[in-house]
Amino acid sequence: MRKRQLFPVPRAGLMLLPLLLASCTSVGPDYQAPDIAIAPNWAPLHGGDPSLADVQRSRSEEPVSMLEGFALFADADLQALQTRALENNADLRMALLRFAQSRVQRGMVAAGDQPTLVAAGGASRQRQSETGSATRLLTALSPASQTQSLIDFISDPFALYQAGFDASWEPDLWGRVRRSLEAADAQMEEADAGLAQVQLGLLSEVARTYFQLRGVQTQQELLRQDIARVEELITLARLRYEGGLGNESELISQQIVLSELTAREPALREQEATALNALSYLLGEEPGSVQSLLSDNVQWSLAAMPDLALGLPSDVVASRPDIRASEARLRQATARLGIAQAELYPRVMLGAGLGLESLESGEFADWGSHQWSIGPRFSLPLFDQGRRKAAITLRELQQQEAAIDYQRVVLGAWREVDSALNRYTAQRQRDAALQDKLQREGQAYELVLASYRNGLIDYRQVLAAQQREAMVRREIAESEMQLALNLVGVFKSLGRAAPIQGGQASS
Repeated sequence: MRKRQLFPVPRAGLMLLPLLLASCTSVGPDYQAPDIAIAPNWAPLHGGDPSLADVQRSRSEEPVSMLEGFALFADADLQALQTRALENNADLRMALLRFAQSRVQRGMVAAGDQPTLVAAGGASRQRQSETGSATRLLTALSPASQTQSLIDFISDPFALYQAGFDASWEPDLWGRVRRSLEAADAQMEEADAGLAQVQLGLLSEVARTYFQLRGVQTQQELLRQDIARVEELITLARLRYEGGLGNESELISQQIVLSELTAREPALREQEATALNALSYLLGEEPGSVQSLLSDNVQWSLAAMPDLALGLPSDVVASRPDIRASEARLRQATARLGIAQAELYPRVMLGAGLGLESLESGEFADWGSHQWSIGPRFSLPLFDQGRRKAAITLRELQQQEAAIDYQRVVLGAWREVDSALNRYTAQRQRDAALQDKLQREGQAYELVLASYRNGLIDYRQVLAAQQREAMVRREIAESEMQLALNLVGVFKSLGRAAPIQGGQASS
């Protein structure tokens, strides 16, 4: 008795399958990291006057992140603002969503290398046309006496019941899916670098705006002190005038100075409001919501300005988000070149189907109603007017462009780091000189004021000394603000932001 096979697979197909699987390879170039010469320390990367080459540049301590660096200020207000911004900022939340999208897209690409299984079924009532193409064939092949009866038979309504499964799988013979997965991984890395770039920019902008706010508030406090001093001098000038020791011009001159100082107040109030609104926007909140997070103390400790732990230049290459993103784009371009080359080769699809089909519902589950199919099919590109080869040329050019862009970004990073360090070092030197100048101007002012009270000198000398000291105080306030801003620039150029927590990214 002959055995009945449920799935009689051709032997040639069974012999071909291992050969197909064994021949799976990846066409196209494998990614190789660009060979960029990186200096062993920061000294060779300095341009400009040697006095700006701070000795800290040769230090190689473990680098700190931006949040860790700002923590050295011991400024609770700044830390609270940055924490709130990381929670609520709209740009950062959108960057998190873009990173989540890249993860989903990577999963979609990975699914392309797996078999697919589809279940289908249905029941329908059908009727064939009496005047359609089928009746034309019957007229040509059947005797005239039987034609009408056959037409009546095929046009008689009938029910059709169907159900079954279809499975298919395309072996990744030439690495098209593997290269697509490499491109998806690189795209996810680019999205992760973009997330870090947004976070870095957000922390930088919050710090910059905060220091600008504190700088304006310091200027307001100095202005109030100057006004109080002038009011004291006005009182003294009035007493001297009433006592016959002075003249009215002294009093009027001091009143003019008071008017000039008072006229500066509206502009400073406007600058303060602008900075507060900018902070509210960065925190993802409405105007007026930031004041509750700020203390009344407008001073921050610049004595604790951190010594910079720059690490090594190689740390910058590994940490700067723009360099990571550029390298990820180069990886994408390399993988897409392999995808384009794989399109030149044939594609094989292995498929199988198993199902039931019957005209009668009562016979639907019978053995005789089963049907199946199994076997490979392939497609081979023969002629497409050179479209596929043009696509390969395009991908090669894009890969070359990405490689040059990577070199450009790295060179730009060295320039930004050196420029930021130069600005920071120069500002520290200027701030130290201004502090020394303020001490001397303060001593000179006290001596001139004492002489004026004793009637030894003219009021104009007091006025000149007062204006010089006030100007130096304002310069120092502006210098300290600029020093803090330059420090922000250093941390940003080094590209070190605190890492986003994994829970945030997954959510």
